[in-house]
Amino acid sequence: EADGINAEYGVCTDLIHGINAEYGIARHNAQLAQSVVDSGAVPLLVLCIQEPELSLKRIAASALSDISKHSPELAQTVVDAGAIAHLAHLTLNPDAKLKRQVFSALSQISKHSVELAEMVVEAEIFPNILTCLKDTDEYVKKNCATLIREIAKHTPELAQLIVNAGGVAAVIDYVGDSVGNVRLPGIMMLGYVAAHSENLAMAVIVSKGVVQLAIALQEEQEDHIQAAAAWALGQAGDILQNTLKQLLKLTSYQHSYSVI
Repeated sequence: EADGINAEYGVCTDLIHGINAEYGIARHNAQLAQSVVDSGAVPLLVLCIQEPELSLKRIAASALSDISKHSPELAQTVVDAGAIAHLAHLTLNPDAKLKRQVFSALSQISKHSVELAEMVVEAEIFPNILTCLKDTDEYVKKNCATLIREIAKHTPELAQLIVNAGGVAAVIDYVGDSVGNVRLPGIMMLGYVAAHSENLAMAVIVSKGVVQLAIALQEEQEDHIQAAAAWALGQAGDILQNTLKQLLKLTSYQHSYSVI
């Protein structure tokens, strides 16, 4: 049995060295990523993230992320190899460097389509991953927020699931506690949620998301972050403006009725 375990470990180690040396790492382009897939590497990478050696887990998760990012088809290959369940299990691993890569991989899978995002959600990552928005590692926090953003953007149903899990309130706290590019995915997530429907926009407003977005707009110096905050505010602001108009009409009607 020990020989079998050592052999498995050797296969995984050789695989990682092979990807690094021969393919120049799958991150560079879809063609290189496809070469890794065609070599039969993906199932072995999934095996590697289950190994006890942390460095092996990290490199394998990173490779899965690099493969998944290029296209829905490549991401589906990773999913078909059973990666999601094992990646989801690793989201609460105490190792920060591993969690960075795990959240990145899940984000790259989720971004492509509703179906892929739903498969990530079905791995029961909520509400557990929300604790990672308060992680001491900036990259863990950012990659976690990016995953939530990539899921929330697709449909009102997925956004509502995040709201129900306490995700909007958690992301609003995250935006308040972060600065710069770390703040950006949280800002975008709130904008995506608010853009889906009036009810979801009100969830952002009631949780004081507008206040945090306004603070971010005022504090941030980078143009792209300011633009994102202004866009997100616009998504919530349109609903807030319509609600205020309706309230004013109702108040005016009630006042007219009382005068009569």
